[in-house]
Amino acid sequence: MSRFQFKHSYNNIICLENLLNAWKEFLNGKRNRKDTQEFQLRLMSNILSLHESLATKTYKHSAYKAFNISDPKPRRIHKAEVKDRLLHHAIYRILYPSFNRVFISDSFSCRLKKGTHKAIDRFRTFARKSSRNHTKTVWVLKCDIRKFFASIDQKILKEIIASYVPDQDILWLVSQVIDSFFSTAPNVGLPLGNLTSQLLVNIYMNEFDQFVKHRIKAKYYIRYADDFVIFSRDKDWLSGLIPAIRTFLADILHLQLHPQKISIKTIASGVDYLGWVTFLDHRVVRTVTKKRIMREIRRKQGKRETVQSYLGLLSHGNSWGLKRIVNDLAEEYKKEQEK
Repeated sequence: MSRFQFKHSYNNIICLENLLNAWKEFLNGKRNRKDTQEFQLRLMSNILSLHESLATKTYKHSAYKAFNISDPKPRRIHKAEVKDRLLHHAIYRILYPSFNRVFISDSFSCRLKKGTHKAIDRFRTFARKSSRNHTKTVWVLKCDIRKFFASIDQKILKEIIASYVPDQDILWLVSQVIDSFFSTAPNVGLPLGNLTSQLLVNIYMNEFDQFVKHRIKAKYYIRYADDFVIFSRDKDWLSGLIPAIRTFLADILHLQLHPQKISIKTIASGVDYLGWVTFLDHRVVRTVTKKRIMREIRRKQGKRETVQSYLGLLSHGNSWGLKRIVNDLAEEYKKEQEK
């Protein structure tokens, strides 16, 4: 696989112009948060201080604050201090455009003009193409990587980045961010919550994407973070891919397939992918998602923003009945509040 050579300099990342632009992007949705407001009270002093520490390479990443969320499954999020998150944005602004050009078009996680809904639409397109407009039986190999973020090998990640980026100062800076965290053991894992982590896992998994496209030569392949699918009319061929995929992930990236999340199913029987169960001519929300929607609407007592958010989600599939139930429940709460 040929690799581009990253052309930007260290100064492109740490210069005041980039730091100020990164701050504007960082502010989006965070203006009312206490730590953001405290940083903004002395904004130029804080940015100049960050710039100076980067210019003299005395910068040290701060410790993280950890907390749990459910989205829907429980996750452990690690939140850095504002100055570090500002730096994450500054790094991302410069690195993302160049690396994005080397990613395959069918990698959909954490990329501009991509996302979950685009991935699901691509799933339907591949289902139609591979089945010749649903005239042939098509099988879908679906896999998931076990403890994805927590298993990233930092040494391998740095080696991959170094194969693209010749600037040693940039490599030092990226290493400061990577080395600021570990999960199960030293030099292993990336924090859920860092903007840079989203880019770094795509750089890491691009090695696997290229393997699937150019070595395995899978024509119909989609990846969203650690979930990926491959389509084929040959079930035996798909079954034969599993050992090769498992070996590549283990030997090259030190990752493991989740043993309970490997399946080969026909599209006609319905394939559960990214929250939707997709069939030949329609898709529906998976049962656990339906329950979560109803639970959240009840918890928020029919709050308008919550209802509209879920109706927007449901508009991407064949969920007319569920949308009606959501509207009816919201109307019940509205009448109760008007009493």
